[in-house]
Amino acid sequence: MAISRKTLGEGERVILHMRTHGKALIWPAVAMVLLGAALGAGIALLPESSPPWGPWAVVTLFVILVLWLVLFPFLRWLTTTYSVTDRRIITRRGILNKTGHDLPLRRINNVNYHRSLTDRMLGCGTLVLETAAGQPLALRDLPRVEHVHVTINNLLYQRDDCRFDAGWIEDGDW
Repeated sequence: MAISRKTLGEGERVILHMRTHGKALIWPAVAMVLLGAALGAGIALLPESSPPWGPWAVVTLFVILVLWLVLFPFLRWLTTTYSVTDRRIITRRGILNKTGHDLPLRRINNVNYHRSLTDRMLGCGTLVLETAAGQPLALRDLPRVEHVHVTINNLLYQRDDCRFDAGWIEDGDW
């Protein structure tokens, strides 16, 4: 879900809007396959003399594990978003309880990114935004992290209040 227009300032534009990389869903997908196999094996291996609620117990355990290992990680991925506007970096996350963080671009001193070998193969990485006051903001598993890095740097150094106007300097003034 994109950032609501109500949360943007007057004249503020969204430059990038993204979720964390889909690699966060690899382990839930593997878990779903393994749980499905375990469900089939669990029901097939129940002895015929088992109580009638035996299959229901196996299915109940399956549902609980699917919720915990598959559905919750998917919802966490779905509700974690990062947005870059022409004024700030906006992070939002949370399934029931929402957490947000806004970092004005003018407060950013340094922009770094890290990419492990796996991140390089999958096309993602971690973007680290440093400010003078406090802990750096790490945006983990960003898709196309190099593109986001360049975009933020362009926004930082092309702001109107940071441009150097050399039009008034004449040749002899140096």
